[in-house]
Amino acid sequence: MIQSYLNELGQTLQRLPLEAIERLVDLLHEARLQGRQIFLLGNGGSAATASHFACDLAKNTIQPGAPSFRALSLTDNVALMTAWANDTAYDNLFCGQLGCLLRPGDIVIGISSSGNSPNVLQAMELARAQGAVTVGLTGFSGGRLKALVDLAIIVPSERMEQIEDLHLVVEHAVVTALRARAQATAGGGGATAP
Repeated sequence: MIQSYLNELGQTLQRLPLEAIERLVDLLHEARLQGRQIFLLGNGGSAATASHFACDLAKNTIQPGAPSFRALSLTDNVALMTAWANDTAYDNLFCGQLGCLLRPGDIVIGISSSGNSPNVLQAMELARAQGAVTVGLTGFSGGRLKALVDLAIIVPSERMEQIEDLHLVVEHAVVTALRARAQATAGGGGATAP
């Protein structure tokens, strides 16, 4: 069973949508240079990926001479999350936080393996209405999330575990590419933000 899982994971890895992943690198690099905020969100395993992604953007892309990322995971403030969930509804968990923080041009990355998590969908609707750039990391056929985002990265799998595995692979590939871009920017290979 373990070998079968790993074989299947490797096959899915080869089918990741590279053009969409490269587009995410472009969007995030541009946001970094312009000092825009990056928000990340998700439930369960996707919440852990959102936290991991925000951590890696904020720390693992730092290069002297290049601007730092302004990245925030909306899954990390337990008091605020539970206040929104308890006082209103769980579906408001992320849009409640975004409503206070989001500015036009910011990037909101929603992570939902099914693409159908109501609180992620609601956050994306709010983000679009407020002029943010929206990105969805999903799996299966993309769910409803795919139609609500400017950029959908869909892991081509029907297995929840493998979708979550490969979301983290995508995250690490993106951060590695952004670190290389920062090195080029700091070395004079591109424009820097003021």
